[in-house]
This record gives sequence, C-alpha cells and structure tokens, in this order.
Amino acid sequence: MRSAIAISAVAASLLAMASTPAAAIEAFTADYQATAMGMQGNGQMSISPQGNNRWQYSLTIRNSLVDMSQKTVFDEKDGVLRPLSSSDLSRLLVKKKAVDTTFDWNKNLAVWTGDVKPERAGPVALKPGDMDALLVNLAIVRDVAAGKPLNYRMVENGNAKAMSYRVAGKEKITVGGKARDATKVVRTSGRKEMIVWVVAGMPVPARILQREDGQDSIDLQIKAWH
Repeated sequence: MRSAIAISAVAASLLAMASTPAAAIEAFTADYQATAMGMQGNGQMSISPQGNNRWQYSLTIRNSLVDMSQKTVFDEKDGVLRPLSSSDLSRLLVKKKAVDTTFDWNKNLAVWTGDVKPERAGPVALKPGDMDALLVNLAIVRDVAAGKPLNYRMVENGNAKAMSYRVAGKEKITVGGKARDATKVVRTSGRKEMIVWVVAGMPVPARILQREDGQDSIDLQIKAWH
C-alpha cells in the first residue's frame, strides 16, 4: 500500500541532486477527502519537526474498510530529502500488517522488519538520492516548482526501483471551495497509473489518484491545509 500512495503514491536513475529544494522544509498539516476500496473516508498528511534537522512525514487514510498509517523520519542533506526510518501500519478488512524500515546511511543499506517475507527483508544497497514512497510526494512538489525532471529511485519492500513521472499539462482543481491552477503529472507502470496534481505554493500534492486496470483504487483530494 505504501508504494501505491506515495498514495504513495503515495516515485529512472535519480540524479543525486534531483530533489534540491525550492524552499525550506516547514511544518504543515493537510486534510484530505480519501476514497479507498470504493469507500469514502478521511486522510491527512503532516510534517512535524523532530529536532536536529530531522522531520517526520506522516500519512493516514481511514474509512470503514481501510485504516492506514505511514510515517517516515527524514533529514535533508545537501538539499536532498533522505529517509532515516519508516513505519507502515495497515488494516484492510480483517488483514493487518506492520512493517518497519531502517535506512543506514553509514553502511548505505536498507533493511525491513515486521510482517515481511525473508526475501523482502533486505538488505538493499542505498544510493545517494534514494527515497521511500512518502518522500517522493514531497520531491514531486519541489521538482515541479523548480522545473526539474521527475525521475526517482524508490526503496521499499525489499526492492529499489526507478520511476519517472511526466508532466501531462495544466488543470483546474478545487481547494477549499476555490478553483486553483494545478500541474498534472502522471506515471504508468503496467496496469497501474499514478496521477498527481501540484498547486503552486502548496507544500504537498493537491490530489493523488491511483488507478489499476482503468479503475480508481485510491483517491486523495485536499480539503484544507495549514
């Protein structure tokens, strides 16, 4: 589910400086209307300071069928968002899953613990610029604003994979009852499609839509942020 979202989603070989920041990281909270497995509910994204150049980026999605909580602790090194640890808790109907990830940048290795198969536990070798699915959300917003290529290497679930988004034009999107101009970016991988809408000045995506076999599977639409 993390790779889906981050919704994510919440994302091609990553140039080490691909995510040089357009602006400094700031704390925020964004509330979303969330649709998952055909049921509406609520979602929230937030960034909170953890001290010593560390931040926690959190995503929750909840409805009567789904309860998801993803958290990534990260820092910023040479302008690049760098994951340090993450936790992923999910409940889909009666199935529960909890996975923790440790990114050891001294050894340049990532390992997974919890409800993971042995072949998914790692270690996986890390490269400069590697991110997890949540951080790709922030990188997309920054890189769209800076006009940079949307190419990333995402490390999760015992794997590292390259992914690229393309700009698919401009669209109007409603935020807080007002129409806002948004840049639409798209990534297609087999039967899955990820679409992200970015609004200038907004620190997180205004909307994230995952589609599978042409059908919407997860849809996050921002209601308010502060």
